[in-house]
Amino acid sequence: MSPARPSEGAQLPPGGTARSAQGAPVMAVLDRPALPSALAADLRTDHAGETGAVFIYRGVLAVSRNPALRDFARRHLATEQQHLAVVEAWLRPRQRSALLPLWRISGWLTGALPALFGPPAVYATIAAVETFVDGHYQEQIDRLTGDATWAGLRAELEACRRDEAHHRDEAQAHAGPAGLVLRLWCAVVGKGSAAAVSVCRHV
Repeated sequence: MSPARPSEGAQLPPGGTARSAQGAPVMAVLDRPALPSALAADLRTDHAGETGAVFIYRGVLAVSRNPALRDFARRHLATEQQHLAVVEAWLRPRQRSALLPLWRISGWLTGALPALFGPPAVYATIAAVETFVDGHYQEQIDRLTGDATWAGLRAELEACRRDEAHHRDEAQAHAGPAGLVLRLWCAVVGKGSAAAVSVCRHV
């Protein structure tokens, strides 16, 4: 069986084999057990979210010329591309969100708009996004706990969650104090992430 083929957002490392968040080769979707509908809905939200995350960092890189922020964005972009490859190895194309173009655009804007206002705004935005994502992954991990059928998936999601928590912590360390406008923006980002998850469970 050939290895999983990543999407436009996921990149293959040297050697041509997609790697999981734990560094192991990602198996093709056809090598995986069939997903129950509720679990497929969970992974559809993950796929949309990781797609959006890839485009957040692309938006930052399109706008910012700050060397430290660009290094931050490049490193985190590479990690999000690995996460996207992991989710795509579990979720068949027909099970993915029909609204992926919208999630790409919204992700790009979520990165590009704060980048117009400087690194602190970007770091605060990333911290808000990753705070939501950490909790979102943890909910899925908790639901899979004790089910041996999905032990491999649970381990993959936990590895992704740890990466996202690290992204949040690194962003918070650089963000500094936020004014009222930035706090309102971050609240909108968090609410928007939750709304997107609700939509992606169905579309």
